[in-house]
Amino acid sequence: MKTEYHFLAELQYFKTENGGRKSPAKSGFRPQVRFPFSEKSTSGLQNFIDKDLVFPGETIKAEISLLSPHFFLQKLETGMSFNIQEGSKIIGIGRILDIKNEDLKACI
Repeated sequence: MKTEYHFLAELQYFKTENGGRKSPAKSGFRPQVRFPFSEKSTSGLQNFIDKDLVFPGETIKAEISLLSPHFFLQKLETGMSFNIQEGSKIIGIGRILDIKNEDLKACI
């Protein structure tokens, strides 16, 4: 059985004129997720809550599953911010609301 490494987050996609996507993101979108403490990023599968699409400039809640979680084991905290990227381009920001997998939680 595969372990899911995921957390609940609030995401804000930038407006197009501020560097955001030109088209809406669909639930199931897999942008890069980069935390400020790490030089590494990982792909994060975003399943939007209560919506199928998010348009540039919108804020939405999503469950994010990390596809390379080993970079972030025991390092994440509720309230922590991160960037949403396509390659090196930052297209939005996120904030962790709740960590669903104990292995991701920071050791305090």
